Amino acid sequence: MFVYIAGAGAMGCRFGYQLHKAGNEVILLDMWKDHIQAIKNDGLKIVGDTEDCVKMTIMEPTEATKEAELIILFTKAMQLPTMLQSIKQIIGKNTKVLCLLNGLGHEDVIKQYIPEENILMGVTVWTAGLKGPGVAKLIGKGSVNLQSIDKNGEEAAKKIVEVLNQAGLNVTYDEDVLPSIWRKACVNGTMNSTCALLDCTIGEFFASEEAIRVVDTIIHEFVMVGEATGVKLDEQAIKDYVMKTSVAAAAHYPSMHQDLIQNHRPTEIDYINGAVAKKGDALGISTPYCHMITDLIHAKEHVLKIK
Repeated sequence: MFVYIAGAGAMGCRFGYQLHKAGNEVILLDMWKDHIQAIKNDGLKIVGDTEDCVKMTIMEPTEATKEAELIILFTKAMQLPTMLQSIKQIIGKNTKVLCLLNGLGHEDVIKQYIPEENILMGVTVWTAGLKGPGVAKLIGKGSVNLQSIDKNGEEAAKKIVEVLNQAGLNVTYDEDVLPSIWRKACVNGTMNSTCALLDCTIGEFFASEEAIRVVDTIIHEFVMVGEATGVKLDEQAIKDYVMKTSVAAAAHYPSMHQDLIQNHRPTEIDYINGAVAKKGDALGISTPYCHMITDLIHAKEHVLKIK
């Protein structure tokens, strides 16, 4: 399959690498010039569980010209409209677009550019990190759940599931992916922002009783808002899942820590805790922890002079 990875950060490199190794034609799209040049010059270097270096095609989004069969969106949430506008020339009437972004509400943006029958929404718990331009660290195992948001796209979506599974990405077609998306948002909402604020790994944060109280309260706010929007969520099951994930990813610095602390880049907080706070305000549901965490992340961005 001919695949573009729109956003060749850590996760984009993981998916691009695995799809490439499985024999697919893959082009990485990104805006980080040093990253682009490093991969053009020396290939994509893989460290961690696997040591490898592969020659891959990478370019800026506006440079892409060949019509895509599949586009996997891995750009940052706040960059999504710009990315979709930049790649409109490679989106044909049969191009499928799979969104695996962190956060909530992305389908509303994608629908402005892509017909609903061509949109797949999904969630992944794979992890990855960038060690520097052109170097991706891949550790651990993960999975993907996805769904076509239109029944007319279900057959094509299941074929994409087969392609992704041939690349070892452990993908399941989900008849109702929204609870999984909200569950992942709870993982991000309890780990990403907190580890960024406290400058620690997931395991270090989850080691205290005080942290677990914070985690439980954040999850409760997510569940109240999610259920009010019509998403069926099991609060205790989500707590159990978050705790299990915290053990499996104990040594990991989550993506918001990588962005804010390690690389001094803007964060996706407005699409995670901030999205819950905003939806809660609209629904008349109090979400004080999500509000506070969102404000603290933005305050930290201000301290670090991040625009």
